[in-house]
Amino acid sequence: MHSQLCKGSLGIFSKLLLIAIGFFSSQSVLADEGGVPFWMSGQYASMAAVPSTPGWSLVLMPYVYSGKADKSKNFQHGQTINAGLSTRESIALFQLGYSAEEKILGGQPYVGVGWGPGSNTTTAFASVSSISTEFNKANSVTGSTDIYPLASLAWNKGNNNFMTYVTGDIPVGTYSATGLSSIGIGHAAIDTGGGYTYLNNTTGLEFSGVLGATYNWKNNQTNYQSGVDSHLDWSISQFLSKHWQVGIAGYVYYQLTADSGVGDRIGNFKSQVAAIGPQIGYLFNIGKKQAYINLRAYKEFWAQNRVQGYATIATISIPLGE
Repeated sequence: MHSQLCKGSLGIFSKLLLIAIGFFSSQSVLADEGGVPFWMSGQYASMAAVPSTPGWSLVLMPYVYSGKADKSKNFQHGQTINAGLSTRESIALFQLGYSAEEKILGGQPYVGVGWGPGSNTTTAFASVSSISTEFNKANSVTGSTDIYPLASLAWNKGNNNFMTYVTGDIPVGTYSATGLSSIGIGHAAIDTGGGYTYLNNTTGLEFSGVLGATYNWKNNQTNYQSGVDSHLDWSISQFLSKHWQVGIAGYVYYQLTADSGVGDRIGNFKSQVAAIGPQIGYLFNIGKKQAYINLRAYKEFWAQNRVQGYATIATISIPLGE
């Protein structure tokens, strides 16, 4: 869950950038302001659409990401153009939620809210503003994410499970329109979609997919509006016993419409990326309620107009009682 980037003509900002890094390719490749979207790809994986157990629960989601883009790729953040970005981010998300026993339209309702502390370090080979050019600029921040409300409905029909959700971004996290590094995205967003899980309790075969789209409101601090994004998180796994599962997981992220706004100074660009990697899961009981741990690691490819790298995500779902 994130934001930042692109559009426009070669004004003073892009001219300064070409002067600063003229011996590299001048291809501008940015989308989602700063190359950072709201949606944290890979947050859904195995059993994504399985209805939750009624009662209170706490989901912990540690997330570690490292990625980079070469010196020919230019990223806009606020009033600066940055080339040759590398970034490292660590976040510990906490999502407190409640699932009611009463069904809505035959589905299991769930409401929750997410938030967490984190840190981000970003380095740029060249960072150009209207008043200066800096090389090997580095910036680090420690703070908190935005707030992420979530509501969903889930249905079970034998081996088939279905889910629909709506979530969003309340932009109260650590964000800077002038620094390289942020944890929040600086603007509101809403995301909605649906998911499906096939879970065969006899053979232990499981596969899941969650498809959604994000609408981003304008960042009033930068007068920049990221385009509409689409995303797919998927997984395939096999339970080796009633407790352990192994498999693969992946994600695809694709921007549907270009960025806009008077603050967009690079061009009409869209971002995309895909990833795949191994996963392992473990089901266990806390009292009479079921808990779940899933760990997965992703290697990104097919990146355009954003950094590319590696992500490690864990999902730890803990029942808290009625």
